[in-house]
Amino acid sequence: MRNPGGSREARGLCAACALLVAFSAPNAGRAQDGNARTPGLFSVRDHGAAGDGKTLDTAAIQKAIEACAAAGGGQVRFPPGAYLSGTVYLKSKVTLYLDAGATIVGTADLAQYRQFSPPAGTFEARLGAWHRALILGESVESVAIAGPGRIDGNKVFDPKGEERMRGPHTILMGLSSGITLRDFTVEDSANYAVMLMECSRVDVANVTFTGGWDGVHFRGWPDRPCRDVRITGCRFFTGDDSIAGRYWENVLIAGCVINSSCNGIRVIGPAAHLVIHDCLFYGPGAEPHRTSNRYNMLSGIILQPGAWDATQGALDDVLISDVTMRNVASPVTVWTKPGNSAGEITVTRMSATGVYRAACSFESWAETPIERVVLRDVSIEHAGGGAREQAAMDVKSPPVDARLLPAWGLYARNVKRLELDNVRLRHIKEDLRPIIACEGLEQLALHDTHIPIASPRCLGIEVPAVKAGARWSPRVRIENGGKEGLGLVTLQVAGAVFSRWVWLGADERREVAFENLAAPPAGAHEARAGDATAAVTVEP
Repeated sequence: MRNPGGSREARGLCAACALLVAFSAPNAGRAQDGNARTPGLFSVRDHGAAGDGKTLDTAAIQKAIEACAAAGGGQVRFPPGAYLSGTVYLKSKVTLYLDAGATIVGTADLAQYRQFSPPAGTFEARLGAWHRALILGESVESVAIAGPGRIDGNKVFDPKGEERMRGPHTILMGLSSGITLRDFTVEDSANYAVMLMECSRVDVANVTFTGGWDGVHFRGWPDRPCRDVRITGCRFFTGDDSIAGRYWENVLIAGCVINSSCNGIRVIGPAAHLVIHDCLFYGPGAEPHRTSNRYNMLSGIILQPGAWDATQGALDDVLISDVTMRNVASPVTVWTKPGNSAGEITVTRMSATGVYRAACSFESWAETPIERVVLRDVSIEHAGGGAREQAAMDVKSPPVDARLLPAWGLYARNVKRLELDNVRLRHIKEDLRPIIACEGLEQLALHDTHIPIASPRCLGIEVPAVKAGARWSPRVRIENGGKEGLGLVTLQVAGAVFSRWVWLGADERREVAFENLAAPPAGAHEARAGDATAAVTVEP
């Protein structure tokens, strides 16, 4: 697998590997059998942990962590056994190492859990006990959890928690940096398996997530994003979103297997410089969505700033490459809401089959259009079966998950430039919707793509009254006299040129709206669309 993160990222991963190998040397730490202790290694058994799955070992584990931190850092080792625990606080320069056969088990006693407190004024600060966790790190640096062992969230449900069932997260790191999570398994989390809040320099590698809600969820805040996060070679079998969050910067997700009963990767806020590379997404989920007890997978990748609550910022410089999807509701869904913008989004070398709900869609419901969308070497196979009346459906601002759309292959709304290069769209059953539906698409570039092109004729222009400095929405009446396909409609007013691409059926007549344009200067002007003209008077 290629490393799109570059040589600097590779060197960082190698350094982390070397550190963990040093920590897990085969002859390290045999204090209980009388041999000399390895400097910097602290066994939880030496600090009183029973590891019998019945005795509460929280205090003993915390003693080992404190002793390790006081010595300047090192490794806290968990020999084989089951270590029942409430919240333990991870300290800077400390690694928790889980031997094969070692399991940290969350206690069912909710009183044994403590919470992280997000900064005042943030949305998350209102959530209180929602931030409880089994392993908690706050304002720590250079920490790790590693080894072939397991962490069992133990399905510690809370009838007073979110959805009257969610309990503590398994691992929560807040306001921290230099975090390595490697080689272990997290199962049956009572909420998120890993929650990161305004963290930086994070490596999650070769970790298996089974059951629970979200696998890895990381959030920042405006002007304080989670930065430099790498999730590589992991396996997700989650009931909720496998990877999710918002306010991301410099994120690499690569070489992962993603199986979910919700979404594969969901971004609910701004994200910049995001690479998703060489991943397999497939449904249905192996583990149930606990809230609804369903198993069907939703979107493979859904990027939806502002979908859950208002956010501010851009979704930009997104690369999705070399991904395979099977049995997903939609392969890639992107939309923005007011307060957000979207720059460049590229999808290259993607294959998706068994798509059962929505077209691949790119939609701006914000103040500005999506700047540029590129699909290159993309193959999508839809289940089909759409009805003719669905092609005329009124598309409304999206909810929180992918929904039915008036096209089975691709839907674009308020996109400045869409480029399709070697894009193959097909369906299994007959579908009476068009391949593509567009609203407010300004520029379209087609290369080696089978999408048909129509040549509409302009019949007339409707010009509403307008004042200088205002916004206005002229409409052009068109007729397609030939076969169905994408047709280009161009409107010229006062030296400005506006273009819209629309899907037209054979012999279809319709109106094309040029919405929310800046009005020309005050005075008399001519509007022209093809051979149709109209006088425009702009009042001062």
